[in-house]
Amino acid sequence: MNEQKTHTWPELNYQELKDTIATVHMWTQMVGKVRLTQTPWINHSWHVTLYVSALGLTTGSIPYKEGSFQIDLDFIDHQLHIFTSTGKKTSFPLGAKTIAAFYTELMDNLKNVGIDTEIYAVPNEVDPAIPFLENQTPCTYHGDVMHNYWQALVKINNVFVKFRAGFDGKCSPVHFFWGAFDLAVTRFSGRKAPLHPGGAPNIPAAVMQEAYSQEVSSCGFWPGSEQFPHPAFYAYCYPTPDDFGSQPVGPEGAFYSKEMGEFFLPYHIVQQAADPESSLLQFLQSTYDAVAITGNWDKSLQCDLSGLKNSIE
Repeated sequence: MNEQKTHTWPELNYQELKDTIATVHMWTQMVGKVRLTQTPWINHSWHVTLYVSALGLTTGSIPYKEGSFQIDLDFIDHQLHIFTSTGKKTSFPLGAKTIAAFYTELMDNLKNVGIDTEIYAVPNEVDPAIPFLENQTPCTYHGDVMHNYWQALVKINNVFVKFRAGFDGKCSPVHFFWGAFDLAVTRFSGRKAPLHPGGAPNIPAAVMQEAYSQEVSSCGFWPGSEQFPHPAFYAYCYPTPDDFGSQPVGPEGAFYSKEMGEFFLPYHIVQQAADPESSLLQFLQSTYDAVAITGNWDKSLQCDLSGLKNSIE
């Protein structure tokens, strides 16, 4: 076994990823909407997200009348699993079928284990937003490509969790937003923010305004697009101080996009670094510092609780 390969971060190429990601994006929207429908609304839409797991992506526990259930997208055995607290479970394979067929199979499998739910069956944050049942686009799914991408998410998730641990204020979980297909973690200053203008495609302005009702510093990872065909890390804040983008950030290769109002770091820079974790942490910390300095955030919000862990080991 090649031990070096086990510990290095996987290579990602947008052109190889894009078709599989486009398919899985729609699958995660369906699964995420099930969680949205069944869960009370939680601040900043935290009730809709998925999480990186030891199998792939999971909803975590979702309430329903009989107890709780969970939906997992398994990128090892390439299955969708549904488990309930009553002991019922069902699975079906991920693979080449239409978006409409996948939606029908998901809803049928939920009914088979006693979960009768309805969702708003139209994707969000994409344009055009074709209703799932009307989308006869064949699903392109390459299991090895998605497994590789998920392995990158596992690495990134671990670094995001470590970064999250250094903040004493309000902070989101490290979670996966299926609207934009990104993994993110968000820190809060504790102050109210001005009303957000909205503007994301096919998402109500009121949802955006509640999500950004408080000052935030957010960072994440995104697979890229045709306009920017590179998997990349990003960091932004809301509201955005005028001098935010002029702050020094690292590592070398990180840059500020005036058009997007965000800092970016191409994934390959981290992947090829001698110490990928330290490289990514440098980006996360330096972009947070840019927010804290220009936005006058309370310095005491950062913390180091590692001593507590050491004290019980």
